[in-house]
Amino acid sequence: MTAIRSFLFNTVFFAGGLVLALLLLPCLVLPRRAMQWGLKFWAAVMMQALKLIAGLSWEVRGLENVPDRPCIFACKHQSAWETGIFYLLVDDPSYILKKELLSIPFFGWYLAKGGAIAIDRKAGASALKLMITGAQDRLARGQNVVIFPEGTRSAPGKPGTYHPGVAALYKGVDAPLVPVALNSGLFWQRRSFLKRPGRITIEFLPAVAPDQDRKAFMRELQTGIEGASNALIAEARAVYPHALPERETEPSEDTA
Repeated sequence: MTAIRSFLFNTVFFAGGLVLALLLLPCLVLPRRAMQWGLKFWAAVMMQALKLIAGLSWEVRGLENVPDRPCIFACKHQSAWETGIFYLLVDDPSYILKKELLSIPFFGWYLAKGGAIAIDRKAGASALKLMITGAQDRLARGQNVVIFPEGTRSAPGKPGTYHPGVAALYKGVDAPLVPVALNSGLFWQRRSFLKRPGRITIEFLPAVAPDQDRKAFMRELQTGIEGASNALIAEARAVYPHALPERETEPSEDTA
């Protein structure tokens, strides 16, 4: 049954996504906010399809930890699910992503129009400077910035490498930085056809205290995100028998 429901959802995800992509073409010549509204609608449709077809819903915790002003969200990255959910959780998100994604037809164009911050991972220090400048610009116009500190998806319970870009934002941008934990990889595993039924939990943690040195910040960030994510994983495995078993958890992929 899980395979059949996953097939149906994947069909809707790709075919429906193409239809939505075509419908959003006029937003390319409208104000940026129109595109953000379109991407929010896209995310809402796909999350509803995920719930109705694949039996996979979601809940959010820790909203009391979200500041009432634009901030940076440093999120655990386990699946494709969290690349869209922030459109439904916070106002006007701007994702930090690798520049290659902007060359994807429709999807990349729309992210660029919406205000995504594209980074050339091979550019070294200059990329960090451009990321900080981009984040300052987005925050100044009221957008929230979303970064995945690991840079790529990691398997549940197996942290990837936390890269220094998030520390550069923490030190270089005057905005609260909120860690975000989740357990999405138990149900929507990277590079997997299956979408397992259950409930994904995403949790906003308290903002990191300001003015720490880089090492202390990175230690607190990783410890907080990994500890909270592992707790959510353990909780879900106790409730949902179809969640990804620990024995099937694959190693995290290397990141550059």
